[in-house]
Amino acid sequence: MAGELSVAGADLELIDVRKDFPGFTALDDMDLHIPAGQFFALLGPSGCGKTTTLRIVAGLETPTQGRVLIGGKDITDTKPHERPVNTVFQSYALFPHMTILDNVAFGLRQRKVEDPVAKAQAALDLVELGHVGERRPQQLSGGQQQRVALARALVNRPSLLLLDEPLGALDLKLRRQMQIELKAIQMEVGLTFLHVTHDQEEAMDMADTVAVMNKGRIEQMGAPEALYDRPKTAFVSKFLGQSNLFVGKVVDSNANSVSIEVGGSKITVDKKRAEKHEGTIAIGVRPEKATFHESKPTLGADHVLIGPGEIIDIRFTGVSNQYLIEVPNVGEITVFAQNVGKSPVVELGAKVWISWKVEHSFGLRDLPDGTEDQG
Repeated sequence: MAGELSVAGADLELIDVRKDFPGFTALDDMDLHIPAGQFFALLGPSGCGKTTTLRIVAGLETPTQGRVLIGGKDITDTKPHERPVNTVFQSYALFPHMTILDNVAFGLRQRKVEDPVAKAQAALDLVELGHVGERRPQQLSGGQQQRVALARALVNRPSLLLLDEPLGALDLKLRRQMQIELKAIQMEVGLTFLHVTHDQEEAMDMADTVAVMNKGRIEQMGAPEALYDRPKTAFVSKFLGQSNLFVGKVVDSNANSVSIEVGGSKITVDKKRAEKHEGTIAIGVRPEKATFHESKPTLGADHVLIGPGEIIDIRFTGVSNQYLIEVPNVGEITVFAQNVGKSPVVELGAKVWISWKVEHSFGLRDLPDGTEDQG
């Protein structure tokens, strides 16, 4: 079934691509290479340039400078309909007066492709909607309509499939289900997927590689686990999940680690997990890597210890309790305690100490917004 549709995915390359609009630059000298057959996510907030990137690849925008290559072939000046690319949008754009099968076969008929109905049926089978071919779009759920839109894109056998916030209109449960199905389909057909989203969980769940975009540039790119565990900029550390960030001058440095002092507490990071080793630097830790203690613990040099602080907010989120702790001269620190049946017996106003393993610290190459470099 999938064999009828399978087609080799092609690699995508953007070389020195820039896009200027009146008054602002949407893309700033962007270089990007996506290997064939990869599920790649462009992640970032509104206005970061991710949709402009997608539109340039699709041929809907012309770059101010730079080149776009698919499978090694320069398509920068190629018309949209002549590119080996199809796009799935958030709005499904199905023809309401046509059956589902005719919707999927429409493009094939326009191009006079042989045996359009059989090919359309194979595409519907692939997305597990082979049984709804005679229905109309309004008779399907949002999730089913999204799968039809996917089948319509896949039936054209593109080398590259572009996904523009494709799950944004679905409710949370359906979105999660579609994430699993999309990834399974991508692995089955072997296409290169370029997925644009502002949803961090969606990108982390599905993509082999994530590129985090900010202000027309890629801030950091890599496997989801690597980006989360080892963010290199303040923006990435905050956009992918939550982070506690501490800024201070380096007061201690040796072959293995770097330490800063913040509010009388020493905060240490392994050198191999730090981007900068001197001057004023920012060190961070994820809230779930930190823990707190009701009395001051005795810990070795392999731990960071901060406190005492006061619990000023407690939030129950189902899987965890989230504690906000105010530490004098340090600021607010967030700690996630997993909900495993035994939660720390604490309440608002309780005095606690916060600790984490040095190996879980990460050092950034820049400072959070609003922080001045002191060195």
